Formats: sequence, structure tokens, C-alpha cells
Amino acid sequence: MSEVITPQPAVPTQTPPAPPEMKPVKKGKKKAVKNAIILAIVAGVLAIGGFLLYKFLHSGGEEQGEIMAQPAQIGTIQSKVSGSGTAKAKESAAITLTQSGTVQEVFVTGGQTVMAGDPLYTIYSQAAQDAVTDAKEELNNLLEDMADLQEEAANLTVRAPFAGKLQEVKEFHIDDEVSKSAPVATLVNDKKLKLSLYFSYAYEKEIHTGQSVQVSIPAVMGSFEGRVEKINKVSYISPEGAVHFEAVIVFDNPGTLTAEMDASAVLTAADGTAIYPYENGKTEYYESRDIIAKASGPVTAIGNLLDHANVQAGEALLYLGSSTIDSQIRSKQEEINSAQTKLDEAQKALNDFNAVAPIDGTVTSCNLTPGQEVKSGDTVVMISNNVTMLVTITVDDRNISFIKPGNYVDLDWNGQVYQGLVTSIDMGGAQAGQGMTSYPVTLTVDNVDGSLMDGAWLQYSFVTSESADCILVPTTSVKYFSDMDGTRQSVVFVKRDSRPDDVPELELPEVAPGEKRTFPSEEEGYYPVIVETGISDTQNVEIVSGIQDGDEVFVNYTVTDGSYGY
Repeated sequence: MSEVITPQPAVPTQTPPAPPEMKPVKKGKKKAVKNAIILAIVAGVLAIGGFLLYKFLHSGGEEQGEIMAQPAQIGTIQSKVSGSGTAKAKESAAITLTQSGTVQEVFVTGGQTVMAGDPLYTIYSQAAQDAVTDAKEELNNLLEDMADLQEEAANLTVRAPFAGKLQEVKEFHIDDEVSKSAPVATLVNDKKLKLSLYFSYAYEKEIHTGQSVQVSIPAVMGSFEGRVEKINKVSYISPEGAVHFEAVIVFDNPGTLTAEMDASAVLTAADGTAIYPYENGKTEYYESRDIIAKASGPVTAIGNLLDHANVQAGEALLYLGSSTIDSQIRSKQEEINSAQTKLDEAQKALNDFNAVAPIDGTVTSCNLTPGQEVKSGDTVVMISNNVTMLVTITVDDRNISFIKPGNYVDLDWNGQVYQGLVTSIDMGGAQAGQGMTSYPVTLTVDNVDGSLMDGAWLQYSFVTSESADCILVPTTSVKYFSDMDGTRQSVVFVKRDSRPDDVPELELPEVAPGEKRTFPSEEEGYYPVIVETGISDTQNVEIVSGIQDGDEVFVNYTVTDGSYGY
């Protein structure tokens, strides 16, 4: 402590008598005066502190403040869950070049709105065009190879080319080696027969295709109706020197006729006279074909390969095997798939040089100018569709059951309010941490005015429960005390004109000197009532039972200057 100097009183200005000679003050007395001054200061500080402590310890009810109360009211209350999430455009597209080129025209600028299919720019790239041409040629060659392999595989099964009867069938056994072009059988169509006859050119105008004919077969002594199918203007000269043309006649086989039977036919002229051929002819099968193997290989199975067997068109007659054809087809298909992918990529790359907008949206970036040289890897245009935004939020396992697709969620971004429609809940994307599991939830938000920005951080809330026409009191009105059994109870203090008979016995805390009570006393006319609470929000609590609508309940004490103790 610095030394304290006490000032002395002034002396009158007159000549005093000569003082007697003074002795010097001893050092011990000077120290005693100094200590006395220090003690006086300390005593003053203690006196002030004691006064303030007395004021604090003896602050009475008059410094408690005035009671704030209000009646319990009927209303509606909701319990909500809140959190946060991020927004992004529902669709976005970036065009990145795969070849170099020169910019020719640019049709859009940043910030411009485009529709899917709108032209964006043109870039000339010979390399991109060559890549498409080469990829097409490679794919076409592979497809031709595959067609040959598939034809070869199909030829391993010998089939009937049309419906008919087998003749001259060769004998085959399992595992016999069959060479390409080996004869298998002859197939004839015996459902119809044909007959070639020659008529004199004198009847040229009397015979025409489609004309009815009566065919006679002496061997069966029968007559069959047929028609002229074809007329061949040949020159068949008889030994008598007459010139004749050929008429091919077709008639149905009743099932009892065959080839090489003698037959004749009679036609009728326009005047009703009969027209006879130069001579009789022989019946023939309507169609006949030699069946041969078109591939080589061992016999693996034999079908209805029998003489005189009736078969249907496409019916399998003989099966040949191949140890390599299947693997060759699989390998060729892999080559085709790879070539198709290469062509698709080359075509897409070429399209990117004459690009159109892939989606509706706004051009967020365009880094092109006419004459500019661009290279592979350059991202030249970016488009975002922010008319509809996607907002991703996370909801924990305590509240995920309160939300489902089709529900709406309230969203807030910088004071702007939006409605988010729940479109999906990713149960498989759950993440666990801090004793709970959170699930990603995707919302769609209409953003026609474009006010919601990509990357915005939003606050969300949705209702988990609601009570309507219920009794509500402020949250500060509900206090919590233990009863005499130690059970924690929810308590509301209600104003009564007199003390009710059913006032519960509670362990109310003692108020220490200098502290304020947080609940009213009976002297103030308020009595505790045990209540059952329901849902709550940030302002009110639902009272399920215990009080009635209109009961005046204690809310809090007002704060007064005196309550601070100064």
C-alpha cells in the first residue's frame, strides 16, 4: 500500500515567539499512525459489505414481483419435429467433349432458359465424324459375321422346307459323321398333282389360265376336276408336223393317286365343243425337292425321317452337332456388344459437337465463343432444371414413423417458406450414431419463381401429433415436484377463493434467503393441482386432466428492480 499523507492546518501569518528547541519524533510512533489509518479504511469496507449482505439476506416478499396469471383455454396444439437439409436442382446436365474441334456457332448464353431439344452450339470435328464412321463399319462387319454363324447353327438342324411326304430317305445313326451337301431325303408335295399336256395352237384363244378342266385317270377309272394353272407358249411339233403349246393342269389328290400315272384332260371351248390334247400325259407331284445337309457334323438326334412319312413345313428331320459353333456365337456377340457401345459413345460424342439441350432448364455455364478451339475433356455447357428442386433431410428413428411418401413438410430458407412433398425414404441408407439411427428423406419442392437456390441450407418441420379442442396452459405454468411418496408430479397452481379440501401434499422446496420463489404461495391465493399433461410445443402444454377451461393459472412472477436486492 502506498503511503498516506495527512494534510496539516494553516498557521496565522505573524511572527511567533522563538519556539523552544524540539526533539526529533521517534520512528516507532510514525509507524503506529500509519497502521491506524489502514485499520480505519478496512473497517469502512466491512461496514458497507455487511449492509449489502443484510439487504440481500433480508429481501422479503415485497421484492418477489407481481404474479402473472392467465386462464386455461380451449385450443389446438401440435407437436413438431424440426431439422435441416440441403437443396439441389432436380435435374442437371453437363456436356463434356471427347474430341477436339473448332467452335462454329453458339446459340445460348449463361442464364438463358432452354427447352429439351433446343440447339446449343455447333463445333466442327473431323475426328468425331471419323470415329462414328469407323465404329459403324466395325459393327456392320461383326453383324455379318454373326449372321453367317447363326445360319451355320441353324443349318445344323435339317428341316422340311414345306409340308409333304418323304421319299428316298437315307439311313442315319447317332454319331454318324455327315458331310455338307450330303443327301438326306426327297420331299414331295402329293396333296396336289399336276399334268402337262400339249394343245394345238388352233385352240390358243380358247384356253386360258384358271379355266376348268376334267382330268381322267384310266388306272382308277376316275375323273377329277382341275384348272389350268399355267400356259407355256412353246413350240412342240408332233410327228404330223402340227405345232402345239403346253398347258399345265393342277388338281387335288384325293389320297389315292401318285406320280407317273397315265392321265388325260378335256377342256370345253366357248361354243361348247370339247378340246382334246395331242396325247395323254403322266401325273407329277405338284412340288419335289431334294433335302441335303447344309452343314457338317455328327448326328445327335433323328426326327421323323422315314420313307413315305408325312411332315409339316419346318419340321426337324435330322440334328447335327458342333463343338465350336456355340462358343463362336457367344464370342461374336460379346464383340458386337462392345462395338455397339463404341458406336453409341462415338455418336454421342459427335452429337455433343452439334448439341441440343438434353433437359429443360437454365444454362448455368457456357464457355464457348465462335472460332474458339476446344479440346477433349472440356466441359462446355451446364444446364440445371431448378423449376423443381430436391431437398434431402434426415429424420431419426424416433420420428421416421410419422412421415411417409405423399406427406408435406414445411421448409424455411432465409424467411421464405416452401412446401416439400415427400417422394422417397431411403431405409437402406440409414446411418447410426450417437445412440440413434437417421434416415435420408427426399422432398420435391416447386420452385417456379427460382427463389430457392441450388445448395441452399433449409430448416424443416413436420407435425408428429395434434390435439384439438383441448385445454392449454403456458409451458411455464407447469411445475414439477415430488409427492410424499417421492413420485414426480406435474403441477399447476390454480387461483381459488379459499383453500380446497383436496390440496395435494407435495415436497415444495425451501426458498433460501436472497432467492426468489418460482411458484406462488397459498397466502397469494394459489393452490397446487396435480395434472396429466399431453403434447406440448414451445409455448403451450396440453392438460389432459386436473383443471378446467377458464381456471386462472399461475404463469410466472414479473421482474422488479427491488428483486435484485439493490
